[in-house]
Amino acid sequence: MSGRTRLTLCAAAATVMASCALLPLVSPASWILQVVLMLAVQSGVGVVARRIPLARPLTVVAQALATLMLLTLVFARAHAFAGLIPGPEAFRHLAELLREGAEDVGRYAIPAPQTDGIRLMLVAGVLVIGLIVDALAVTFRSAAPAGLPLLAVYSVAAGLSDGGTGWWWFLVAAAGYLMLLLAEGRDRLSQWGRVFAGAPRPGDRETSGATAPVRTGRRIGALALGIALVAPLALPSMGGGLLGTAEDGVGRGSGDGGTISAVNPLVSLRDSLNVDEDHTVITLRTDTSDTSNLYLRIVSLDDFDGTTWKPAQRHIVAVPDRLPAPLGLDGGVKRTEITTTISTSTSYVQDWLPMPYPPSAVRVKGSWRYEPVGMTLVGDHRQTTRDLTYEVKSLQVRPTAEQLATAPEPPAALRREYTKVPPSLPADVASTARRVTRGAANHYEQAVDLQDWFALEGGFRYDTQVEAGSGPQAISRFLRDKRGFCVHFSFSMAAMARTLGIPARVAVGFGPGSAQSDGTVSVGLKDAHAWPELYFEGVGWTRFEPTPTRGTTPSYTQPDTPGTSLPEQSAPSQDASTAPSAAPSADQSCPPELRKLQECGGPSAQAVPVGGGGPRWYALLGWTLGGLLLVALPLSPLLWRRRTRSVRLGAHGRGEGDAGSHVLAVWQELGDTAWDFGILPDDSLTPRKAAARIVRLGRLDEVAAASAHRLADAVEQVLYAPRPRPVSGLAEDVRRVTAGLRGTASRRTRLRAALAPRSTVRVVWAASARWNAFRSRAAARAAARVAAVRAALRRPSGRRDPGDGAEASG
Repeated sequence: MSGRTRLTLCAAAATVMASCALLPLVSPASWILQVVLMLAVQSGVGVVARRIPLARPLTVVAQALATLMLLTLVFARAHAFAGLIPGPEAFRHLAELLREGAEDVGRYAIPAPQTDGIRLMLVAGVLVIGLIVDALAVTFRSAAPAGLPLLAVYSVAAGLSDGGTGWWWFLVAAAGYLMLLLAEGRDRLSQWGRVFAGAPRPGDRETSGATAPVRTGRRIGALALGIALVAPLALPSMGGGLLGTAEDGVGRGSGDGGTISAVNPLVSLRDSLNVDEDHTVITLRTDTSDTSNLYLRIVSLDDFDGTTWKPAQRHIVAVPDRLPAPLGLDGGVKRTEITTTISTSTSYVQDWLPMPYPPSAVRVKGSWRYEPVGMTLVGDHRQTTRDLTYEVKSLQVRPTAEQLATAPEPPAALRREYTKVPPSLPADVASTARRVTRGAANHYEQAVDLQDWFALEGGFRYDTQVEAGSGPQAISRFLRDKRGFCVHFSFSMAAMARTLGIPARVAVGFGPGSAQSDGTVSVGLKDAHAWPELYFEGVGWTRFEPTPTRGTTPSYTQPDTPGTSLPEQSAPSQDASTAPSAAPSADQSCPPELRKLQECGGPSAQAVPVGGGGPRWYALLGWTLGGLLLVALPLSPLLWRRRTRSVRLGAHGRGEGDAGSHVLAVWQELGDTAWDFGILPDDSLTPRKAAARIVRLGRLDEVAAASAHRLADAVEQVLYAPRPRPVSGLAEDVRRVTAGLRGTASRRTRLRAALAPRSTVRVVWAASARWNAFRSRAAARAAARVAAVRAALRRPSGRRDPGDGAEASG
């Protein structure tokens, strides 16, 4: 391995070691694997470009283009030509992801989720740092300044961390930098160190030896340590947001009852339900007379990993004036639009806006964004619900039991996403679901059976003192012990519904509050609740209530309720009203951003998962290798000729010992160059006549002709002189002849000589010669083995070969 290649590997390793300081900021940390793979490709492009060799600026440009293609492949493949070549649409998509990533950084607490925007910022940022480090340390051979971008990575991580990054990450980054310095070499470090240290002072000893690196290293270390300690103080801390608390109120409390966190209901719901004294956090006034079904929904949890439920990472958009119709709701389902005015207390601080579901319009002050899949509003730029009054128009959807029982199959994409269960889910969860719903004719009857088993028939007891539990066995323990609160019931029913093929998710928010004498409804901390939502095509996401003694049982799950039992097939449903719907039309109210995401409501809406963790590593590797192969194949003749020319005209042949090999290599380069421009080689000619032929057919001027004849003279001296002498300037002679041939050739000939040089056929000849030599050696070895076997067979059995040992005594 050459010193330059070793230095390239050290530069990439130092970048990866420094970027490890960013690992605690984002969860999961799988992005580092993509960084390692893409850094390897970026470094490989640099190695190839330097071996050709390209000019230093062109080497950096080649690496930058390869980096851009990699980012396009991973983050904008659908918007690029052939999935690899970025265009205007790909650049717009990348810019949008960066904008979303910047917003996510300001919203989420540490560890933030690995959204597409945050992942792009991390990967692209580390690749840019890696490109700078490689350019400084390898391309421009100045490893010491490469420590500044490495220090920048650690400083960013320390600044974004609340309280700073652990000291061990600084040690990892520093170890990578020191490894890079050692690989760069003592001589280079000493040269840069004298510049850094300044002129020697009078009376100082000579510092060109080991003292210079040591003294310089101390100064560099002091500077780096100072920057590392001071820089984080000037950087903002990333706090608040969905994964943490909004300022100091969400999920923390002050000992007298905290407030509910939308993301960690396992803990915060139990804490809210177990407060000694209930606190009113929301007061609302509505124009409907029936408030028993008025649930205030905060967020939906639709990502189930076997351990817990959590919100999937979704795109957010600006809040439209009129929200789109909910996904899956068609015109045959009766609905009424109501208006609710909601006021929050000063103690209720939450990033997500509690609203009745499904909302159709929201009037709220402040900075809010709309998440279209869950139909929720999230605060932007530290916007929270503290001391807020807003108005929500929502739909009271009243499906019939028949409409739910006869609902068609949901779209395939939605069914795949919302019926997914992890392999770690215990088998008894699915078997219990099948046992409880045995005899059910459709998904609706299965859902009602599950709800009634939890709430009425299964012997479950509501108990807020039970630990929320975690891990794959949490649901199994709850099904066995039959004690828990709303988190256990909703999580378990949603998981069991998924095992039956029913799309399911969990909603978190507040159940119906308490009516007051002044016509308002008071919602307290003890009204915090979680419930399952199951999807039925034509109705949309539908609430069920498996938690006993909590909330209200939906009327469409009670067959004995008048107007909701299954009617005769011959009689039309009375609930299928022909009155015009109060819901907005999906085509009229759905903004272009949601149409692009295919998240608009309506009977034909398709649910398409948003985001994702990007391609698998093997797919990324395959695409990368395929793209590089597509780029390298057409350019391989050009690259081979440039590499061959560089080797032949290189710095060897300066001494008498290798003068002959150098002259012959330069002469062969002259012949191949003439061949590339259409002058076929003729091995029967003497060097002098061959040079004259090149001058005549190439129409060379006097300067180029003199160079060609000078090369011929050098070759004749090598061939016929007893002791050939080194001749200087032969490489320049070849370049002058090449320039002369290029000046007299047509444009087509020049292009062919550059892109498809004829002399590259020597590669085929060399490969054929090696193959023939290999076959000859293999045949010789096989013949030798056959001869040895035949000789052994002809040898008498009692005879020993000489050297086998002493003869047996008789």
